[in-house]
Amino acid sequence: MRQRLLVVCTMLIFGTLSLLAKPNFTGTWKLNASKSDFGQMPAPDSMTQTITHSDPNLTVAVKMSSERGEFEMENKYTTDGKECVNQWGPGEIKSTLKYEGETLVIVSKGQFGDSEFTMTDKWTVSEDGKVLTIMRHFESQMGEGDQKLVLEKQ
Repeated sequence: MRQRLLVVCTMLIFGTLSLLAKPNFTGTWKLNASKSDFGQMPAPDSMTQTITHSDPNLTVAVKMSSERGEFEMENKYTTDGKECVNQWGPGEIKSTLKYEGETLVIVSKGQFGDSEFTMTDKWTVSEDGKVLTIMRHFESQMGEGDQKLVLEKQ
């Protein structure tokens, strides 16, 4: 009886710990445009995100091409809720990151021309670790919208 109780307690502890595990986003992720939804915005021709993640540090290098040309940027974050500042064109974007369960929530604020904007990304990784889904909501004086980006691990 005592051994059964010990086994049950051990299983509960390990089951609870697995629920608390945070995903690791490290990898090279390529956009699957056919599974993504860019809302009112045009989809890029291609996009790759190279992510290096060692909690709390997260670095995201983006390469994208579209009818507007080639675009590259690298952002550095921490997932501890502290404000992170990254350059975006001539301005900067201030972001805070936190986990909601296994979802990483990134709230970014910046300015595009004379218009301030807020963008909220919610990152989730599939159980098999092969698909990163980013649900994005953005708001500005020009309006608001939603996007769904589906990226596959290379």
